[in-house]
Order: sequence, then C-alpha cells, then structure tokens
Amino acid sequence: MPVDDTPNATQGVDILTFGCRLNTYESEVMRGHAAALEDVIIVNTCAVTNEAERQARQAIRRAHRERPDARIVVTGCAAQINPDRWASIPGVTRVLGNEDKLKAESWSLPALGSGNAVSDIMAAKETAAHLVTEFAGRTRAFVQVQQGCDHRCTFCIIPYGRGPSRSVPVGVVVEQVRALVASGYREVVLTGVDITSWGDDLPGTPQLGQLCRRLLALVPELERLRLSSVDPVEIDEDIWRLLENEPRFMPYLHLSLQAGSDMILKRMKRRHLVADAASVIERARSIRPEIGIGADLIAGFPTEDEVLFEETLSFLEQAALPYLHVFPYSARPGTPAAKMPAVPVVERKARAARVRAVGEQSAQTYFRSLLGRELRVLMETPESGHSEEFAPVRLAQGQSEMGRIEVLRPVAVDEKGLVAEIV
Repeated sequence: MPVDDTPNATQGVDILTFGCRLNTYESEVMRGHAAALEDVIIVNTCAVTNEAERQARQAIRRAHRERPDARIVVTGCAAQINPDRWASIPGVTRVLGNEDKLKAESWSLPALGSGNAVSDIMAAKETAAHLVTEFAGRTRAFVQVQQGCDHRCTFCIIPYGRGPSRSVPVGVVVEQVRALVASGYREVVLTGVDITSWGDDLPGTPQLGQLCRRLLALVPELERLRLSSVDPVEIDEDIWRLLENEPRFMPYLHLSLQAGSDMILKRMKRRHLVADAASVIERARSIRPEIGIGADLIAGFPTEDEVLFEETLSFLEQAALPYLHVFPYSARPGTPAAKMPAVPVVERKARAARVRAVGEQSAQTYFRSLLGRELRVLMETPESGHSEEFAPVRLAQGQSEMGRIEVLRPVAVDEKGLVAEIV
C-alpha cells in the first residue's frame, strides 16, 4: 500500500510511495526538490510484485479522475524497468528513472514539460548524497547508505531497477544523521537495497558494522540506531559486538530469509542455507535474549511442492520469529524463476496465509515474553509506538507526546501487540 494517502484537493505536491524504506527516503528527497511546484502528483512505484504495480496503476487512475488537471509524474523501480508502459497510462505527463528522480533539475517547471527522462541505471557508478531533515508524518528517520545490488537472485527484478551496488561514504552518512538529530529525530534507520554490501566499493572495503560503530561514536547525541533488512550470511563481527555492547544499537534484526528449505534457497540462488539462518538466530538470542527478529518470506516459489513448503513451515515454527513479511511468489518477467515450473496462484496464496498464521502465533508468544518488563517506546502517535525490539505498544489509557521516548510496562497482549502503562 502507498505510504501517503490518496491525493487531496490541495494544489501543491502530493507523493504516493509504494514499496521499501529506500523509496520512502527517496520520496522525501523528491518532496524537497519539487517543493516550489504546483498541482503535481508524484507516484514512486515498486517492482517487487505484480500486486505492488497493480496498486500503483490503480492509484494513478484514481488520482487522474479526482484531479484531472494535475500533472502526474511516475518514477521508481517499475517505471525504471518499463517506462513506456507507465507513460501510456492516461494522466501521466512524465516518467523519471531512479537516478533522474533524485536530481534537482528534474523538478524545475521547464523540466516537467520536457518529456520522459530514464537514464541507464546499470551505468550508475556512485550514489549522490541528499540531505533530508524532515520525513512527513514520521518520528523516525531513514538514511540511505547504499544503493543497487550486484547479486542475481532468480526471483528478483530489482537489480535492473536499481543498478549495481554503490555505497554512501561514512562522512556523508554522519552529516545526514547529525542534521536529522538537530531536527529532533531520536531514531535513525539505515536503509538501502542490500545494505550488508555497504563498503565493497569504498577504499579499504569497510563493512556495515564499521559504519554503524563510527556513526554512533561521531554522533553521540543519536539515541537509537536501527538497521533495515540484512542478509544472514553478511552480518559482520562489528554488528555482533554492537548488538552485545551498545545500548543505542537497537536489539532488532530483520533477515532477508525468503525460505526455510535448502532446495528452494538454492533454486532462488540465495547466499545462505537454513543452517546459516538458524545460526544467526541462535547467536542473536544468546547475546540479546529479548531481541526482536523478523524475516522476509516468499511462499509458493516455483518448484516448491508440499514437502519443501513443509520444510519452511517447520523451520519457522522452530525459529519462532515474531515479525514476518510474507508474500506469495510473484513472477517477474525477465527473471530465471519466471521460467521455472510454477505453483498455482491459489496455492501460493494459501501457503502465504499458512506462513502468516505461524508468524502471528510466534508474535503472540514473543509479546507475552515482554509482559511486565520496562520497555523504552518511541511514541509515533500520542497513544502508540514501537519498543527498541520493534514491538508495537499502545497505552492502556492516557496520552504521551509524539517523538518522545516513553518508559512503558506492558500489562496485556492483544491481536495488535502490547498494551502498556507509563512507568
């Protein structure tokens, strides 16, 4: 679903963001560049699934009906991969590629009428720095540290939308975080397409953990640092040390897992096996028993029969991960997996539902383990927020201040998460 609401009747700039946290960050970059424009709707698309593209197309058509005079600019991964398709939708006045959307000159009034601009993303060599100090309607901020991906998982089209992996230098990241802290943000999330590959293209090939360690040392006023999705086999030793010894480094890992069957992982061309993921989970819990752990999962990958699916289900039941992002497999044209023997769509959706049910049960068990503890919760509304472990917490009564870190004691668990009282 889009991050922002349906375009309203205002005549400024509205942004509809689909997909990942990196898109959320980039939407804020565009918001700054386009601030002087009038009656413009920006649609920042995602190409991960057919459903994400369908929702974006639906949003464009609705926006055109409700504001027929508005200029609609479509960008993001789906637009980068297939610009002609998006340009043909009624109401779309311009299509911008992923590199082009981040250039200030793309958002001048003359540029809006100059036609599409979609450069060759595979030729990109570096990631430009963009200073963002405000995230609309949010109390935590995202900082892009990496862009693109050099890996070729058989199901994934994103490298063709984002280009090769390239890193943002440490000094630039530090400058961005300092500005965010000065603007009042208390938590920062490092994001990218494949953030554990950060540093591979920088002098000395530093690792992500070194970036985190230096960031926390150089910006001592930053209260909370969190990572977005990480590859299980690329968690470096500095990250493990930070998890163990640094209270400002949030006790949360979100793993790009995708499956719990070795055969399926091999056919996906992932870099880990089930044992690798199990080892990461065991180590994380051994050093931070209360740690919150999430994972991305694809249900119904081509060639996945019931036996292989049960392997994933069994692994998830044993691992008891409380935060699962589950998607039925979506064939992406041009990827190797799209040519493999497919699982029927109905079965993919049924398997996704079964995986989500396991995740919901694990979440309830995990939330119950937090009952009675004192949790530091970043309030995202006057009544609710997330703990350091990323547990959703809401007040049993009363209100707090948005952006405040409140010490809360959970007293109950329901289907939405934890219910707590102010300590």
